[in-house]
Amino acid sequence: MGFDRAAARCSKADMTKLFTVLILVAMVIHIVKPLGLPGLRRRADFWKLAVLALVAISLTAALSHWA
Repeated sequence: MGFDRAAARCSKADMTKLFTVLILVAMVIHIVKPLGLPGLRRRADFWKLAVLALVAISLTAALSHWA
């Protein structure tokens, strides 16, 4: 029995969904207990994670249409 590489691959849509869920989880965790990273020391800074996610997902979508 060999390793099936095709079954182990994730599509771009799957990666985008996974990234979105990870950012949402990070936002919830940050509201409960701030992450303490530079620029993310207060609970009110959770919106910065949302902006980062929007930029990253937009960049991913733009790059996928060029390829």
